[in-house]
Amino acid sequence: MAEPKKILLTTSREPTAKIRTFCNDLAQVMPNVMRVNRGKMSTDEVAEKALELDAMKVVIVDRGHAGSGTIKFFKVDESGLVSIPPIIHVSSITLTRELGASRGKPAVSLVTSPSETSKEISRLAGALSKFFNIPILLTSKPFEVGSTVMTVSCDKTDRIVATFVSESSGEVGPRIVVSSMEW
Repeated sequence: MAEPKKILLTTSREPTAKIRTFCNDLAQVMPNVMRVNRGKMSTDEVAEKALELDAMKVVIVDRGHAGSGTIKFFKVDESGLVSIPPIIHVSSITLTRELGASRGKPAVSLVTSPSETSKEISRLAGALSKFFNIPILLTSKPFEVGSTVMTVSCDKTDRIVATFVSESSGEVGPRIVVSSMEW
């Protein structure tokens, strides 16, 4: 069986400390994700670095104002980075340490709840499943023992929230609250 393709994870230039820590947390719980410090690399240089590391996909976490930011997805081709929808606008991030959790293992599946699966959640779950190459499960199915799953659901105010949950430890972080998405 072929080894899964790697995904390069980096930040925009001059990230905040929270964005850097968020990327470290995300790299810990997402399968086949390698965290790379961006430094002064241009997007063309990020694409070259991805190819050098045998990564065919890139995630860039960009800082925003007052704790918000964006998560952008790309594929790598001869011309450089090519955007893949959606662009996720984040209203808040809760880091693993802020949850009081220890870091989890890489997620093995993406879970949505059939009772609250909206069109937007289904669309986001499908895009994340395809990009990260992890299957979508319904919460009525049991988790794999010792596994971490990514859940996409709505909170009490109908905002989309992505969390990482371990069958044995509960939420292992990070938690991402989505303000909007661009398709």
